[in-house]
Amino acid sequence: MAPDGRDAFVELVTGLVAQFPQLSLDIKKAIAEGDLVATHSLMKMSPEDRGTAATDFFGLEDGKVVEHWDVVQPVPEAAANDTTMF
Repeated sequence: MAPDGRDAFVELVTGLVAQFPQLSLDIKKAIAEGDLVATHSLMKMSPEDRGTAATDFFGLEDGKVVEHWDVVQPVPEAAANDTTMF
């Protein structure tokens, strides 16, 4: 949803926070291997929001993020099993 580059990322996050001032991101898990970092998070636009599960993958080079991919899924109202998303 954003073009490449630091400025585009900052603009995306700034715009989200302006649109959803109660936005929260709760990182539940983080995994790192070599130059790849993955996070599994719960993102909520407001306290009442059920939320969205997000997995972000970051490619690093010289300690800086140079690549980013994500997968997002709304947290369902009811699950088909007893396993939670987090």
